[in-house]
Amino acid sequence: MTVRPQTCLITGGAGFIGSHLTEYLLAEGHRVIVVDDLSTGQAANLAAVIDDPNLEYIEGTVEDETLVASVVDRAERVYHLAAAVGVALIAKQPIQTIERNIYPTQLILDRLGTRAASGTKVPCFIASTSEVYGKNPKEVWTEEDDLVFGATTKPRWSYGVSKAVDEFLALAFHKEQDLPAVVGRFFNVVGPRQTGAYGMVLPRFVDAALRGGPLVVHDDGNQVRCFAHVDDVVRAVATLVETPAAAGRVYNIGSDAPVSILELANRVVARVNPQATVEFQSYADAYDESFEDIRRRVPDLSRIRDAIGYQATRDLDAIIDSVAEHQRSLPAS
Repeated sequence: MTVRPQTCLITGGAGFIGSHLTEYLLAEGHRVIVVDDLSTGQAANLAAVIDDPNLEYIEGTVEDETLVASVVDRAERVYHLAAAVGVALIAKQPIQTIERNIYPTQLILDRLGTRAASGTKVPCFIASTSEVYGKNPKEVWTEEDDLVFGATTKPRWSYGVSKAVDEFLALAFHKEQDLPAVVGRFFNVVGPRQTGAYGMVLPRFVDAALRGGPLVVHDDGNQVRCFAHVDDVVRAVATLVETPAAAGRVYNIGSDAPVSILELANRVVARVNPQATVEFQSYADAYDESFEDIRRRVPDLSRIRDAIGYQATRDLDAIIDSVAEHQRSLPAS
């Protein structure tokens, strides 16, 4: 699909997914404004494109109403990726998780709504997460399934609830103001530049294997996840924004090839360092006694396939190899 050059705003553009989306949109010939407060992102993630004349990088927060108004008013496309990220961060800082996931989204949508009311309807992408399904017991999750959260005394659920509020806001702006907003629920997006610092499992495993182990598996390792390469995901995100019929809908984005966390650990060992070992750790020791996990997380991708012909291009082994190659290229710490 050929699209004329646009000015694209990416919030959280120095983060893992955001930096890959930045590179993709620049390669497509677009102008990109990145706003990131570097709370979890890193300026180094943009090193390959920081001197591109079509990139404008602003170190700032999307909790700043004046800044949001300024950058949203210049944008022809908006990709809102800025958020609290990672299970470890959510468990430790639930207040920050809630505030950083809801308030900026409201600011951005309010400004887009103001522009829509004056006749300028800017397509936008609101990043959500598979966490919104909570602990729905279904084997495979579709976008119309119920959201099933645990008790408010379990901080884990604050993340999924806050992102669900973001979804409600985006869909309400579409309904009331005809804002062309699309929501994407990410399922375990992985690839180069992702850090294990916030609990992300694959980079954590690869880093451990490269160091000789052990790879630490939480609980019994029978939790099931699906892993998608970030390159496939950012192409899907950009294509959804350029697909008018996608507006006002929610899309699962990721892979639908399930693997247990223990099997993932074993495959990382086999491909990265056969000498590494695997050890187990309880959730209580890894996080705290209040932590609850989701045993199975597998998306139905029928909707996104029908909408844009989405297809993952890399299998799990290729993904592990790409992460390991990147980790090996980093300076020793």
